[in-house]
Amino acid sequence: MMELLSTRLYYVVAFLLLGVGTYMLVGNTNLVKKVIGMNVFQTGIFLFFVVTAFVDGASPPLLTAPAPYVSPLPHVLILTAIVVGVSLTAVALGLVVRIYHEYGTLDEESIERVIDRD
Repeated sequence: MMELLSTRLYYVVAFLLLGVGTYMLVGNTNLVKKVIGMNVFQTGIFLFFVVTAFVDGASPPLLTAPAPYVSPLPHVLILTAIVVGVSLTAVALGLVVRIYHEYGTLDEESIERVIDRD
């Protein structure tokens, strides 16, 4: 069992990040912690994609390189996803700041009480 976990350590770390990110999204009422949880969850997804694209002993797909080749598509997709993730984080933090100025708190339950009262 330990040998299997040590050979699949990157998968274990990816799923741990997914679990921690999910817990932070569901278990916290603070909006900033939810944004941080979203970023941790994204990092787990990125790591999972990169690990699944890894081919032991393979080389980049160049004409002079010997086979087997590594597909660059997952890495390019993750690079694009990182850029989208940074943009999404910026928008989310902008919304959090706007919510704080409107309601004076970042606690989700307090915001719901204020909305229900109005």
